[in-house]
Amino acid sequence: MLTRRCLTIAALAFCCNAANAQQPFYAGKQLTILVNYDAGGPTDIEARLLSRYLGRHIAGNPRINLKNMAGAAGMVATKYLGEVASRDGTMLGYFTGATQRYVSIPERFNVDFLTYDFIAAMPSTRIHVMRTDVWPGMKSAADVVRGENIVVGGLGPRQPKDMAMRLTLDMLGARYSYVTSYNSSAEGFSALLRGEINFYADSQPLYQMKIAPEIKAGKLIPVYYDPGFDGKDFSVPAAVKDRAILPFHEFYRSIKGTMPSGELWEAYKSQLLINGTMYRMLTLPPGSPREAADALRAAIVKVAADKAYIAAANKLMGDVPEYLTGPTLKDDVRAAVSNNRATKAFMDAYANRNKDAYSKQAK
Repeated sequence: MLTRRCLTIAALAFCCNAANAQQPFYAGKQLTILVNYDAGGPTDIEARLLSRYLGRHIAGNPRINLKNMAGAAGMVATKYLGEVASRDGTMLGYFTGATQRYVSIPERFNVDFLTYDFIAAMPSTRIHVMRTDVWPGMKSAADVVRGENIVVGGLGPRQPKDMAMRLTLDMLGARYSYVTSYNSSAEGFSALLRGEINFYADSQPLYQMKIAPEIKAGKLIPVYYDPGFDGKDFSVPAAVKDRAILPFHEFYRSIKGTMPSGELWEAYKSQLLINGTMYRMLTLPPGSPREAADALRAAIVKVAADKAYIAAANKLMGDVPEYLTGPTLKDDVRAAVSNNRATKAFMDAYANRNKDAYSKQAK
């Protein structure tokens, strides 16, 4: 009888241990999504939408919390994740421009960005817009080349958004001045509405929610968008397929009669290769548990197929974010970074050109 009782206890203990061993990694945990820009901008909008649906698709259904940590054009949060955040799988970075920042200023990273545990990348596009009251009056996108007193506003000289605006306008031969550094896309857009700047670019969420109504009101006009680029071919991002806006290279050809070429063009394509394919990056800190990474990658795939998420994204942003994930993502990032390093010296010099003339905020 005693022996049978001992066997029963042992069997119960084995079952409990087996159940614990099979318990999902995130069961009973909280996952914090760390956003590297302020609330209200496109990065924050996308991350908040994702946070509403991600938990239900992660095995173990963790509680999801979102934290904004803006500063230094996104670098504060990016560095925090690598240097300070716990490496236990409970913090997921949702970053914009981090890969390009690493290409531009790798010395600013005390922890090598390529050691981060990348979960998903999101290709994106920027739509460039200007105010219609730019002198002598902007009635069509082509008028940008005859505009006077164009004031471009951005987040920082080395930021992908800023680089794209400056490179494209320089290729077109447009006359402009440049104002930096707004702390977030939301601040930059507010400056555009105030007339503090009159040329700006941003991604689909901000365009759909805030820019499109101003276009309808006749205050803004779309000029061109940044196309997708895989290193060889250009593509039309899903966010702009139904919009009557030209990609930059076609817009340039409509103005100049030929395709763009030269150092500025090569630098712009280099920007597209990084930011067109990995403009947003979802990542865990280096050395995070493999179980956490596997669970999050699987959940991202499920969110992308969630009909409720798709409907909410279309209603909020007019488009559904496309998250690219898989075990080869780190290799893909390394390859893209390697290709971009070839133009780093030129981009460094370009970013610093006329730096003394940059104003931290327009007067």
